[in-house]
Amino acid sequence: MKRSVVMYRYTLQAIAFILGLTVAALAVGAQLGEQKSTEAGVTVSVTPQAIAAGAKTWNFDVALNTHSQDLSDDFSKTTVLVDDRGVEYRPVAWEGAGPGGHHRSGVLKFAAGKQAPQSLEMRMTRPGEAKPRSFRWQLK
Repeated sequence: MKRSVVMYRYTLQAIAFILGLTVAALAVGAQLGEQKSTEAGVTVSVTPQAIAAGAKTWNFDVALNTHSQDLSDDFSKTTVLVDDRGVEYRPVAWEGAGPGGHHRSGVLKFAAGKQAPQSLEMRMTRPGEAKPRSFRWQLK
């Protein structure tokens, strides 16, 4: 009889733990949703992929769409990621469509920081625009 009570307790604890992880994952996913900015006839959409402590890179899905100009942005030179401590991260890779055209999308990768940040802000400077576009996510 004691054995079944112990197993029951462990089962309940495991279920509670799994539910807690699920709720936490859903909360983080909601906070890290897609953000859009439309200016000068260009829409930029940015969606973080999983931003986790211990990851080698922090990856962001990026899409640019327009019908009025050429999209020749060089993201390695025009984009920076800033954490809540003011640490700046430069892109280490762009895996996606090359410069030109009216529609570009891909994954912009940054070397992950040593500590998990509380927030991240991506600043993207676009040719001909007076100020950088800003995309911000609260992680904690």
